[in-house]
Amino acid sequence: MSHLASSVRVDVQTEYIETQSSPDEDKYLFSYTITIHNLGEENVTLKSRHWCITDSNGQKSEVQGAGVVGQTPTIAPNSSYEYTSGTVLETPLGVMEGQYTMINPLGEEFKAAIPAFRLSIPGLLH
Repeated sequence: MSHLASSVRVDVQTEYIETQSSPDEDKYLFSYTITIHNLGEENVTLKSRHWCITDSNGQKSEVQGAGVVGQTPTIAPNSSYEYTSGTVLETPLGVMEGQYTMINPLGEEFKAAIPAFRLSIPGLLH
């Protein structure tokens, strides 16, 4: 991991959105709130994202694209950027992980890992 990648930490909180889910139609909606912390000494800009989403049936899907929620935020040193998005699974349990492509003021690109996190309905034991 480059020193640039270690300057970014990603925290995640998830929530099951029961009111917009239809378990009898295999539709489970989850929101996730991401906080990206810039622990380094220079601005970093989020350019793109790449997600790998796996449900409990082993179905994998990948999502990639520019920015997040329509933005390519620049995060100052010792500050953070937070956003909320969502995904729909066909099962009540899944895992998401991925990476952000970031760039520093010198134009150096680096990948910031998004650690794997669980999406599950409340009370699910597996």
